[in-house]
Amino acid sequence: MNTKSQVATLGHAQTAVLETNRVIRNTYMLLSLTLAFSAVTAGAAMALNLPHPGLIITLVGYFGLLFLTAKFKNSTFGLGFVFALTGFMGYTLGPIISSYLSLPNGGQIVMTAMGATAAVFLGLSGYALSSRKNFSFMGGFLMVGILVAFFAGLGAIFFEMPALSLAVSAMFVLLMAGLILYETSNIIHGGETNYIMATVTLFVAIFNLFTSLLHLLGYANSNE
Repeated sequence: MNTKSQVATLGHAQTAVLETNRVIRNTYMLLSLTLAFSAVTAGAAMALNLPHPGLIITLVGYFGLLFLTAKFKNSTFGLGFVFALTGFMGYTLGPIISSYLSLPNGGQIVMTAMGATAAVFLGLSGYALSSRKNFSFMGGFLMVGILVAFFAGLGAIFFEMPALSLAVSAMFVLLMAGLILYETSNIIHGGETNYIMATVTLFVAIFNLFTSLLHLLGYANSNE
């Protein structure tokens, strides 16, 4: 390899590293802002004692805003839809948290779920960032697993099957942990170059991890 080729290769490598660092920085900055905004909307829903919008409105709102976010991911409109999506998810979370707070030891359940979610996210993200391991092999498994868990969750709701609902929550805890590893690795290795979509993926993983832990801890508390 001649000197020009070596310089060009080095230049491409440096550019790739700078781009990856930019995506990581922007992703975690936007994720922090959306988590804070979601917490504000959840708090407002709780303070106003707003009812949960229901399954149909939740699904339409979530998938509709997710579609718009993906469609405009390369424009400033994408940022607006990210906050609309995460704010809406925060609103749906407010009544859920209120229902758990009304239980005996409800405050402890919510704080434990919140602390466990933060520990899992920070631990797995830190591991992926420090180890630089490539977890792209998990993509297919996660996609199939999330689809199976999603439809199983709908079945548990429609057929009123508490045992299946608990199993789905346990599945989501594992799947969301895997998704955090996968997406963080995806950013590091250049598989995800759009910080808006990276933020959405990590936010959804955190949201589902938290609600699943709430469900499992709430059930464990009710049986004590």
